[in-house]
Amino acid sequence: MTRYSSLSAASAAAALALTSCSASGGTAAAEAAPGVTDTTVTVGTHQPLTGPAAAGYSTISPATRAYFDYVNANGGINGRTIEYLVKDDGYNPANTQSAVRELVLQEEVFALVGGLGTPPHSAVLDFLNDNEVPDLFVASGSPTWDQPEDYPYTYGFMVDYPTESRVLATYAQEQFPDGTYCFFGQDDDFGEEFQAGLEAVLGADGLADIQSYSTANTDIAAQISSLKESGCDVVFMATINGFSAQAVGTAAKLGYSPQWLASSAGGDYSTLAAYLGENAAPLLEGFRSANYLPIYSDEQNEWTAQFKQINEEYNGGAPFDGNTIFGMSIGYLFVEALKQAGENPTREALLEALESGDVTGNGLVPLGFSGDSHRGYTGAMITTVEGGVQSYVGTPYVVSGDEVTGYDGQVPAMPSGALPE
Repeated sequence: MTRYSSLSAASAAAALALTSCSASGGTAAAEAAPGVTDTTVTVGTHQPLTGPAAAGYSTISPATRAYFDYVNANGGINGRTIEYLVKDDGYNPANTQSAVRELVLQEEVFALVGGLGTPPHSAVLDFLNDNEVPDLFVASGSPTWDQPEDYPYTYGFMVDYPTESRVLATYAQEQFPDGTYCFFGQDDDFGEEFQAGLEAVLGADGLADIQSYSTANTDIAAQISSLKESGCDVVFMATINGFSAQAVGTAAKLGYSPQWLASSAGGDYSTLAAYLGENAAPLLEGFRSANYLPIYSDEQNEWTAQFKQINEEYNGGAPFDGNTIFGMSIGYLFVEALKQAGENPTREALLEALESGDVTGNGLVPLGFSGDSHRGYTGAMITTVEGGVQSYVGTPYVVSGDEVTGYDGQVPAMPSGALPE
């Protein structure tokens, strides 16, 4: 607990009281930890259920809820069920501030889990850490979440954008060594950080053309025309799903078909296909993107098979896609950490479980969690679309500093029923 010097004297006293009384039952834990009672643990999140990002991401939190409902139906964690509060922020930082303040100050959640988006979550980062609320598994690839000295309560989840773009650039050099590389990205930290990772591998002059877009303007014809005129035959994309689809569709209208290499944030085939409609299969043939979680199309994968069953039973038969896997994977990771936090969980015990390195998740590459790292997944693998099916090709890559290497380690085995032991 000495790692968290910002704990108030009152919090420290409560934690000591918990230690001395833990043998007597759950009441002390309920008094010491916000959001924890003898029978429940309450967590919250902010999500874009409406607004410009809703079409690509609004199905994530229902998948997380479905996994929590499944856990609850199987006895919960140490006798406690998980209550999951979802606030719609419309991907608007001002709304995020109001939603998160309500979750923390009125609902008194134990932790925030999977808050989505770089601009929205950046608006509440200081507030959550000032109030010593575990801010876990932010659904954004910004490296901002990996600053344990400044933000000890915040942990990433996604592979960060500089890491992911290094993986894609390395793959491009191996597979398309003679390509003319270009970049199309969002005009914020997402695009800037992704571009920095590309240039770290390709060189400062490695991109023949750089184009950006604003989420407030869906007309990107000028940007795609510029990429075509520049002779770009390999285009990296730091885009959310809606703009990935818009780029592919606009390019097709211009008679332009480069090799797309997309971020995992905008590379889910099912989501893109929903945008593109009946022409999706031919337009997305050969589309490649990064990913680091079990893929929804591989029903031989034990994680995929179990999550699909949970989706059918607890998510109303909603479409099973990459967003489903993403949402359930966040839920699994939280449950794994909560289980390791002990029978009477405190916020400090939850963070200590993450720092221990024993919380592994279900990714294809390792998590970066430790005492001095709050980095999420440390690498990625490449997916490709063939015949309307998105699947993995090759082997995973991991990134340490600027070094990109192949990864041949073991993927975490799924515990029985995807219920952490």
